[in-house]
Amino acid sequence: MKKSKWNELEIALLVLLAVCLLTGAMSLRNQDVLQQKMIRLHVVANSDSDRDQTLKLQVRDKVLAFTEQTMRASASREEANNALREALPQIKSMAEDILRENDCSDSVEARLEPAEFPLKAYDGFRLPAGEYMALRVLIGEAAGQNWWCVVYPPLCMAAASDVRETGIACGMEQEELSLMQEENETYQVKFRFMELWEQLRQWLGK
Repeated sequence: MKKSKWNELEIALLVLLAVCLLTGAMSLRNQDVLQQKMIRLHVVANSDSDRDQTLKLQVRDKVLAFTEQTMRASASREEANNALREALPQIKSMAEDILRENDCSDSVEARLEPAEFPLKAYDGFRLPAGEYMALRVLIGEAAGQNWWCVVYPPLCMAAASDVRETGIACGMEQEELSLMQEENETYQVKFRFMELWEQLRQWLGK
């Protein structure tokens, strides 16, 4: 009798494990699709001083204003990626101009490279943690608090009510946008699975 009960428990655990694996795999697929269609923006301040944090935000505003029209004109992430790569010297220069106008001699690096991002909530949408292609603007020692957003599609320049329209114009599917904009418990479960799977994938990679 005890053996029979234990077997039932084993079966129940195996079924639960299978459901978790299936759900995790589906969530990971959704995450990968989002990552493949986006370019994030990552601006890192020299330090956490009030002055450096203010400069970081000024650089952010300049970069977003510069990239918005180019990103809206890009029909795919590949096009956006190419446009940003060509613009890296100009982005670096405009960030340096902001610093020099404020009597700051810090250096600036502008890179387009994969980077890890945490789970992040924005105005009108959320994104799971994971590795995304990113336009990274590093100021000085790049040791201060950073600022994350999305440069392609240009969602951070869109009003919350325009996120869906902006995403669709840049090739995103309704399902992907719905995942980003869900506010219920299902959303939390999906993104938690994504976060756990991303951690597992990083651990296995090490």
